Amino acid sequence: MSCAVLFYVFLCLVGVVHAAPITDTTNSIASDSFLKAPSFTTRTMWTIISSSVFTLFACIYSAIHPNIPSPEDRPLRVLLRLLGTMIMALIAPELIVTWAMRQWLSARRVTRQFEKSGYTNVRLESEEKESVEVPEQLFLWHFPGALARWVKRSVEAYFSKQSEDYRWTQTHSFFVLMGGFMLYVDGKPCLTLRPDHILKLIHEGCIDVPTLTKNQIQDKSKGNAISKGLVMFQVAWFVVQLITRAIYHLETTQLEVGTLAFAVLNFLTYAVWWDKPLNVQCPHPVYWKSTESRPEDHINVNDRDEFTRLRILRRVFRPVVELIGWAEIPTSRNLRVPTFDGSIELEDADNMVLRLAGLLIATIFGGIHCMAWFFAFPACKEQALWRMSAVAITCTPWLSILTVLLFNVLDARDACFDAVYALFVMLYITARAVLLVLMFTTLRDLPPDVYKAVSWTSLVPHL
Repeated sequence: MSCAVLFYVFLCLVGVVHAAPITDTTNSIASDSFLKAPSFTTRTMWTIISSSVFTLFACIYSAIHPNIPSPEDRPLRVLLRLLGTMIMALIAPELIVTWAMRQWLSARRVTRQFEKSGYTNVRLESEEKESVEVPEQLFLWHFPGALARWVKRSVEAYFSKQSEDYRWTQTHSFFVLMGGFMLYVDGKPCLTLRPDHILKLIHEGCIDVPTLTKNQIQDKSKGNAISKGLVMFQVAWFVVQLITRAIYHLETTQLEVGTLAFAVLNFLTYAVWWDKPLNVQCPHPVYWKSTESRPEDHINVNDRDEFTRLRILRRVFRPVVELIGWAEIPTSRNLRVPTFDGSIELEDADNMVLRLAGLLIATIFGGIHCMAWFFAFPACKEQALWRMSAVAITCTPWLSILTVLLFNVLDARDACFDAVYALFVMLYITARAVLLVLMFTTLRDLPPDVYKAVSWTSLVPHL
């Protein structure tokens, strides 16, 4: 993102120089023609579609960090769950960003919980015995006094970094929230452990302390800083070339505007999920060692699915209900954590921040679509549909919040609230579907300036 800002500032300076009066009449024609006519190249319809689709795919696939599947899940079921999440990311990307933000707030709360419990001081006894101590006499032969002590401390610090660190980190918190610790009883998977389960069972001596380092968790991840950085670079290039087109007053397609909205939200998703492992398929086993009791004697292992009680739009309500952490919904199943897990109770301040951030993200996403308000459309009806749909996805989240407040004041019945809420959901989904269709149908008749491109943007490596 910093690269985009730097490019934007540079190009703005070029515009300022162009606007300044030129006193040298001998070079005025050459300079003016250079600034007015930068080096342009042409692009094809395939270039427009491919760059947008690749960026869109990076935003709805590469940015999603799914939870760990159940050991009993078949590959087809895992694939279908991933496709469902991708469809949801395509229809309601704000929900994915809100999910990522809630998980980041939950992970921060879990990290503090483990720090207060003293878990961060846990070390393997073998590691404590193998701590490196460098004799100071080794250096006194060659370095006198304070220099010898400084070299000794430096060597000890270097070797201490090479030893395994079993402190509980933010990565551990993400790992446990995505179902990373599986309790095994009699050699069979029994329960996905929640953070409070781990602390309670360790305190009661039912399990050993999980000795899993941050490096070992990252080794399970299918993504690292390089792979994530490449995706971010592709998205950043896409944003920069759109900014460049705006500066030189070149036409932009509706497909690129819609992709830009996804790209902005993609940056937020990657930022809050940077420490979360990607596409981990197998949880870390934690074995039950108590012979005098069973897990149900210490923790709740009930696996009822209370979503069957929801009669209207059960599949539509489920992600939102899980995300807000409804008290009557068991958000941790026996062998898998649900996709939009809301089992960690957040503080009131965090809940307020999450709601305001969700509304702001929805407003930004819809506002970017409103940038195409005065774009050229093949037909007036398509322009009207785009404007109405852009306003709908911008305002619907705010209307739903106001409706919730109104029903709380009026103390209305639950059935009436469900009907109104379902209406808002259907309105939002319809508006998003219209925008997605128009992003591609408007490509059939494009202005000539759409096929122009600033030449230097094509030299930047991209897909």
